[in-house]
Amino acid sequence: MTVPAVLTIAGSDSCGGAGIQADLKTFMMQGCYGASVITALTAQNTLGVDAIHAPPSDFVAKQLSAVLADIPVRAAKTGMLCNAGIVSVVAKALSGTRFPLVVDPVSVSQSGHALLEADAVRVIIAELLPLAALVTPNRPEAELLTGIAITGRASMLAAMETLLSFGPQAVLIKGGHMEERDGMLMDWLGRPGRAPLVLPVSKVNTPHTHGTGCTLSAAIAARLALGEELETAIRSAQKYLNAALVTAFAVGRGASPPNHLAPFLACRSRR
Repeated sequence: MTVPAVLTIAGSDSCGGAGIQADLKTFMMQGCYGASVITALTAQNTLGVDAIHAPPSDFVAKQLSAVLADIPVRAAKTGMLCNAGIVSVVAKALSGTRFPLVVDPVSVSQSGHALLEADAVRVIIAELLPLAALVTPNRPEAELLTGIAITGRASMLAAMETLLSFGPQAVLIKGGHMEERDGMLMDWLGRPGRAPLVLPVSKVNTPHTHGTGCTLSAAIAARLALGEELETAIRSAQKYLNAALVTAFAVGRGASPPNHLAPFLACRSRR
């Protein structure tokens, strides 16, 4: 039995809904083995982020070295990277690898807490994005990286082209912060030399959306590790996240996460 290993390089969420915890749950639900490199500790719950503690960048580098020296990683994803020093050591460690990298440029928590220091943005653009098989920003993250205010389709496509000019193989601008159309949200996939592709997904009306970006990018990375082509991996991840949102439940008193166990619970209910 072969179970591909997927690596998450991200922050820890103490309430278990986003970051490392969401990624590892998602990897397992796709049938993958999860390894992790922790870039930050957060004190948070479903109501918000109270505090952040980032380890020294050289300790992040040691975590990466330990994992990559031993485990045959088939895909990786990055999430919260906190500061420029951590971004730089992550980029350096991944620069010689051959597995696909999904970059989720996490910058602000759902509750509005800054998760990325301002000087880290230029390092992400210069050092990390050129390594990415896919970058998965939401609208605020795309605006932060490009300096373009996204007010409609034309400005969104302009931001996509700017992101592609930074060197990633593909960009997925997520539609969660965009206007819905007939109950659908539109994720847009851009690749160099190809027409942008719209990937619609049903909007789920739920307050439990904590960690949705982490979950989607983790699912994409896992599907790539399983050998799926990029577009297929994205569609598989959309389907997983949609099911997790449809069955989400309250964990705390604020915005809870999607139900990462959705496929397992659906299978169990059919027995």
